[in-house]
Amino acid sequence: MIDEQTGEKRRGSFWRELPILLGVAILVAVLVRAFVLQTFYIPSPSMEHTLNVWDRVLVNKLVYDFRDPRRGEIVVFKAPTDWQSGTEGEDFIKRIIGVGGDHLVCCDAQQRLIINGHSLDEPYIYKDADGNQDPAADEPFDITVPAGRLWVMGDHRSASGDSLEHWEQSENIEEATIEADSIVGRAFTIFWPVGRATWLPVPGQFDDIPDPAPAK
Repeated sequence: MIDEQTGEKRRGSFWRELPILLGVAILVAVLVRAFVLQTFYIPSPSMEHTLNVWDRVLVNKLVYDFRDPRRGEIVVFKAPTDWQSGTEGEDFIKRIIGVGGDHLVCCDAQQRLIINGHSLDEPYIYKDADGNQDPAADEPFDITVPAGRLWVMGDHRSASGDSLEHWEQSENIEEATIEADSIVGRAFTIFWPVGRATWLPVPGQFDDIPDPAPAK
């Protein structure tokens, strides 16, 4: 036999506890979004075809609390004022090419970027439908990244407003780089659309880049 009175008490207890459970779930979701993980969608072609327009990525917001950003990582950051198109607090997504102290030069005889004396192969750079690849850079440059700052570039170089574009406009290294502290987090996976779901690891070509020479 079923104890109807006990059953009614259990049902009543569930409905009383439901708002608390929903409140806890919402609080956990808010805390996770604020401090751990956040989703972003890609609004422009600047990272094609690593990231396509309307792809959605998951960003780890906690990782740089424990270590410094590294070359080759794809990061979301708060755009410097000079980079913004009019939207205050606009977020950008680019690949880190140089960290503080790195000496970057364009280009070697094979039109590759040179970082700390080592040429960098970049297989992720955009190719069109005919297989024509963007150049690593459209103008020569020779810069050293200041301490605490990052040189970032889009994988679709000809469609990216990035460090190179702002260097060409200003020849001011502070304006051409971003503060490491402006990073929101590291994009580590595409999760939507499902057919494009994949991890976003650091390309192995960055493993051979030497550390910058000590400042004299």
